[in-house]
Amino acid sequence: MKRIISAVLAIGCLLIISAQNGFAVPIDPVEEDQRCPVCGMFVAQYEQWLAQIIITSRDPLVFDGVKDMMAYYFNPAGYGEAADMETAEIWVRNYYTLDYMDARAAYYVVGSDVMGPMGDELIPFSSLEEAENFKTDHHGKEILRFAEIDARQIMEMKQKHMMKMKKTKTMKKQN
Repeated sequence: MKRIISAVLAIGCLLIISAQNGFAVPIDPVEEDQRCPVCGMFVAQYEQWLAQIIITSRDPLVFDGVKDMMAYYFNPAGYGEAADMETAEIWVRNYYTLDYMDARAAYYVVGSDVMGPMGDELIPFSSLEEAENFKTDHHGKEILRFAEIDARQIMEMKQKHMMKMKKTKTMKKQN
């Protein structure tokens, strides 16, 4: 009996230590009314594309794609956040398996023929082999690591989407 109690106490201590070290897990599933803090879209309907930022001082943030998550990451103040993104936990979903993974460890294919909910998207993978296969199959332009992505690239992708939306809206008015 003493061994069981000791084991339970040891496990409890390990859980407390890991929680204090910031080992958070992404929300899964997300709430139906959860909105992307960048574009305002309801994210639950885009399960394949979900990305999350977990900051200890607030509720987790859920995005409808890596592109919007990166826009937030590079400019949290623009979305009313003063948090240090270097200490945030960042999660993305592997395109093939839909498993959550550490965004900083992922490989991202850019410029493929696969569109996310908001147009061009950074497509995340757990391994370089997966990313290379996807790049070949879907005409991707390049494979990037998290540290290679910059705010300029993200803003260009977002502007390209906005120009497409504006063009579509203009064409609809003409018809």
